[in-house]
Amino acid sequence: MLEKEKKCIGIIFGGESNEHDVSVSSAKTVFKALISKTNINRFWVKAFYINKHGVWLDNDQSIVLLKEKRKNETIDKYQVFPKREINFLNTIEFQGIDIWFPLLHGVNGEDGAIHGLLKFTQKPIVGGGILGSALGMDKILMKKIFSHLEIPQVNYLDIQNQDLSDDKVKNNLSVEIIEKLKLPVFVKPANSGSSLGISKAKTRSEIIKALQKAWEIDSRIVIEEGLDVRELECGIIGNLKLTASEIGEVSYSTDWYDYDSKYSMDNQIIIPADIDSQISEQMKDIAIRSCRALNIYGFARVDFFLEKISNKIFLNEINTIPGFTSKSMFPMLWNASGLNIDQLVAKLVDISSDL
Repeated sequence: MLEKEKKCIGIIFGGESNEHDVSVSSAKTVFKALISKTNINRFWVKAFYINKHGVWLDNDQSIVLLKEKRKNETIDKYQVFPKREINFLNTIEFQGIDIWFPLLHGVNGEDGAIHGLLKFTQKPIVGGGILGSALGMDKILMKKIFSHLEIPQVNYLDIQNQDLSDDKVKNNLSVEIIEKLKLPVFVKPANSGSSLGISKAKTRSEIIKALQKAWEIDSRIVIEEGLDVRELECGIIGNLKLTASEIGEVSYSTDWYDYDSKYSMDNQIIIPADIDSQISEQMKDIAIRSCRALNIYGFARVDFFLEKISNKIFLNEINTIPGFTSKSMFPMLWNASGLNIDQLVAKLVDISSDL
């Protein structure tokens, strides 16, 4: 098959967010799947790496990064500071792309910003649209919608329009949190991922420190009650019809599922999770309903808490660009559901073409 007869997939990865390295790892996995023996006759790839300062690199430089086997070996040399002009309009070869595959985790990716930019190319995009991405990224708006729809969540408070550089404000908020929520609590930036900026707080002084840590990432913050739970996850793919994967469980040795335990330590992944079939079906139903509620389609990973003492299900959050790293749950869930990584990536491209 001639290269021009194949679909050209445009991978965008890296970015300025605090999940930059995760994005690079995800992009390497997707790139490898697209050029695998299974898919090589269907797809070819152009890639665009965005460095940590927002500078876009061209296809040749970006492909070098994707082919690099050792972690971050060549990334550092590409961390040039931006010039005054915005360079992506000159760097992206808009006309050559048939389908975009954005893999920017966190800010400017999962929040819908990249989808808004790519929409002007009038080419299909793998994943959700602007609205679903923005709502799925913002924990406060997401929770408010789910509360309205009576989708089960842990008790929470949200903080907006507060100056947390003021110690008095932080002190007052810590008192309010202790009055309204049971300890311990989790303090989270409203817009972040991979558990970055999140803290578990058991005392008032820890709450104050946690508020400061979260505020350094986002001025909008969510505080949740910390229950004794199991961490369960479900993958979603589709557009007009959404399909749920098997339910998976992450068993970790740390106190809670933080960034290090997600990407650096050996967790026990159990797929399918050892749960009652009725609970599994309830989770799948909630996963699909919650994605529909936020206008999320294409693909997503829906995270749940299952309280150990009561077996109550609580929706945690939705990730609209889940990770594709070697330790990421999303591809594992679909592998257990009958789609290996090569098939999964091709399926996601096909879904985007049907929109």
